[in-house]
Amino acid sequence: MDRLRRMRGLLATALAFGSFGAGGVLLWLVIFPLLTLVVRNPVRRARLARSAVHHLFRAFIGWMRLLRLITYEVRGLARLQRSGLLVLANHPTLIDVVFLISLIDNADCVVKSTLAQNPFTCGAVRATGYICNNSGSELLQDCIDSVKNDGNLIIFPEGTRTRPGQPMKMQRGAAQIALRGGIDITPVSIQCQPLGLTKGAPWWRAAPVPLHFVLTVDEDIPVAPFMAAAGQETALAARHLTDHLIGHFSRVRGSDGSAGT
Repeated sequence: MDRLRRMRGLLATALAFGSFGAGGVLLWLVIFPLLTLVVRNPVRRARLARSAVHHLFRAFIGWMRLLRLITYEVRGLARLQRSGLLVLANHPTLIDVVFLISLIDNADCVVKSTLAQNPFTCGAVRATGYICNNSGSELLQDCIDSVKNDGNLIIFPEGTRTRPGQPMKMQRGAAQIALRGGIDITPVSIQCQPLGLTKGAPWWRAAPVPLHFVLTVDEDIPVAPFMAAAGQETALAARHLTDHLIGHFSRVRGSDGSAGT
């Protein structure tokens, strides 16, 4: 019975991710080129392209649930139904960004700059207007501008998935964006039980039971008090804000068994 369950999980996982890949190819070969040809206004084109990604990711999450690979609940969803958000989340699994983009309209994100130069992905990056992670103040300003222009920017301050059992570490770039832009943070805590699709684990290794995700959209974290406490010194405020975020998200990781700090 266990072997049969594992085989079913493997086939369902392969079907889910295969379908996801096919949807991505459809966007890349048909939808994005068509938008580039038909829609001349870059702002409207980016909104439409992001909407296409939003609906693809939403369909993928629904497909995974239908295949009984995952179950999920979202708490505080209404807080994501606003515009001009800076959404910061912890990053335990492979599909965290898929979940968030499926829930958030006009979602923006930061992608590797190499994707904008790759002939296979440059069309998608150009169509969606996603931000390339070029280093320096230009990146920070692009992120601030995205939020100020009513985009909803998603950032994982950890930078990558943290391996289970390892302490959480965060880069200070997300805090710098919030502080320099005067943008309050919308934190989203992601829990997964049992842990699956983690860093270092093959995507095709199905869990014996469906992964249960709980996404909790917490109250906004105001950034003005951190600036005031640091005497308006952004670097100091960023350090304190990053420590606060580590504490906030580490409590979630401790509760889902992924790590302790």
